[in-house]
Order: sequence, then C-alpha cells, then structure tokens
Amino acid sequence: MAVIRDVMPAFDLLQPASAADAQKLMEQHGAGAWVMAGGMDSLDWLKDRIKKPRVLVDLSGVDELKGVRVTSDGVEIGATTTLTEIANHPQIQKNYGILAQAVSLVASPQIRNQGTLGGNVSQDVRCWYYRSGWPCYRASGNLCFADTPVGRNREHAIFGGNRCVAVHPSDSVPALIVLDAKFVVQTPKGERVIDAEDFFVGPEDDITHINVLQPGDLLTAIRIPSTWAGAKFYFEKVRDRNVWDFPLVNVASAIRLSGGNIDQIRIAVNAVSPRPMRLKAVEAAVRGRPADPDTGEMAGKLAVQGAVPLQFNAYKIPLMRNLVKRAIAGVAQPETNGALAMSAGAQEATCRS
Repeated sequence: MAVIRDVMPAFDLLQPASAADAQKLMEQHGAGAWVMAGGMDSLDWLKDRIKKPRVLVDLSGVDELKGVRVTSDGVEIGATTTLTEIANHPQIQKNYGILAQAVSLVASPQIRNQGTLGGNVSQDVRCWYYRSGWPCYRASGNLCFADTPVGRNREHAIFGGNRCVAVHPSDSVPALIVLDAKFVVQTPKGERVIDAEDFFVGPEDDITHINVLQPGDLLTAIRIPSTWAGAKFYFEKVRDRNVWDFPLVNVASAIRLSGGNIDQIRIAVNAVSPRPMRLKAVEAAVRGRPADPDTGEMAGKLAVQGAVPLQFNAYKIPLMRNLVKRAIAGVAQPETNGALAMSAGAQEATCRS
C-alpha cells in the first residue's frame, strides 16, 4: 500500500473572483490545474500526495457560483452551492423533493455544510487501490487490482467494468438524471449545456476521467427544468452505516401516473457501474402498466439482466433488483415514498425480499 503523509505537495493557490476569471485560469494552466469548491474530495487527494497539481484554483470567492435561483422554467443551482442549502431550499423541497432527499443523505451534516453540488457530481471514484496510489489502469498502470482473484471488490461494479470496476459514488446524480437536469460548463469555446446522464463517461471511453470535463472546462451551474416538478418521486440509498458512508446501491425514480398506470417515468441507479445508469429499458417496459408490486417485480428482474458480479459483490444483484422494484411500486404508497437510509442489517432483508 502507498504511504500516506499529512504534508501536501507544493502548489500555487489561485483565488479568482469571477467564473470568467476561474475559467481563464483553468484554460491557462490546463492539466496542471486542480479546481476546488468545498474541498471534501480535493483535500483527501492532496493530503495523501496522490494528486500533485501545479496550481489549485479555489472557487470559494466566486459568489456567482453560489445559490439557488428560480427561473421561468425551473431552478438553476450554482455549482458551489452547499448540499445543506439545497436540501433546505423551499422551492426544491416543494417541486424537486427527490433532490432534497438525495443530498440530505450525503455523508454527514458537517460535510453537507461544506460540500457542494458541483463537487458531489464531480468527485472521483472511491476504489481504495486507486485512492492509495496503486498503479491501476485508471492511474495509467496495467492492471485492475480489484478485479483479480485476490482483489477486494465488495463495493465495486456489477455492470460496465471495462479494465476498471470502480463505481461512481454520488447520491445526487441519480436524482438529477431523473429530473432531466442540465450541466452548464464554461469552456474555452464558450458555454456548453450537457444532459446529466451524458456528463459522465465510462472506462471504455476514457479510463482516466469520470466525466466529459477537459482541461480548461469549468462546471458553473446545474439547471433543473420544470418538466418533472411535482412528480411522484422515490429515492432510496443502501449503505453500511447510517451516516457518512457512500452508497452500496442507490436508486431514484420520477413517475407521472394516469388512472393508476405509469404514463411517464425516468429511473436511474448508481454505485453499480463506473458511470451512473439510467434504466431506459425498464422505463419502456413499465409505461402503461400499474405502479404496483407486480410491475415492480418485472422491472427489477429486467434491471439486473446482464449484471456480472465479482468475487465479493454478488449481493448487489438482488439488492439492485429490489430497490428498482420499490422505486416503481413505492410511488403509489405515500407512507413509503421518500428517502430511506438502510443499515447493514437491513441490507440482508432487502436482498431476501
């Protein structure tokens, strides 16, 4: 294992006052620049001396990147808006409650007070081999240490493991995908608006990145249109501990019913693949069907088709199947339609149900 040290590598600290200045600095320094918002992920990398940027661009002084703004067609959330502010915002609670639920389950209250939405969606994978400095594929090496006969891979992928089986760890992302959110990126060529589900890349496309951001790009805001405002939402997260932990699996759904049947639906899962997964096949299969346990059962079985477990994570298949089942059937049951955080003891029951 790599030796962890507390002394950070030397870098120049740059503190722009505007998004335009920040983007110019990112463009000027290219791959040598590291952007930091709340610092929850950045400081881990720097303290462990795994990442050694030449310059650190601190966004904490850029006020235009903070806050929730109500627009004529939804809301726009600045990239450095804290998770706590989002969870407590009345407009988000009223119309986009699934996002408030999702961010309220991130980590701990202290981390949510400091952590930002842009940071949560942009954080790197949590594989301990990669995080500890092992020369894996993602770190430009020639092996995935988790995907070996002796690899520790309980938290890793059951889908899409192409040379890397680390999963995307965000809780907010599935909620943003089902809300049809748009990611606003300032690039050297101007503004680019990207659908939430298209913001992320898998190792088959680019094993050294988890999203489409290139040197010189800056995520500035996330826009949520009014399309799914007030829909029936469901979010559930299973993790080992009730606070701080990353998801073993999470699921989000947004559904509109017509006469008790599913008229419109978006459903997404995370922590089962190197990139978040929108379950389009499930969406197509359940449209026109009642939002009941039978439809949920069918959807859950369909969702896990093609899953390939590793040595220690086969439990994710029945877990994901049952979370998808509840994300369909749960929207018709107000008493269960909400954010649930399960302990390790509850996971076993989830897998058996």
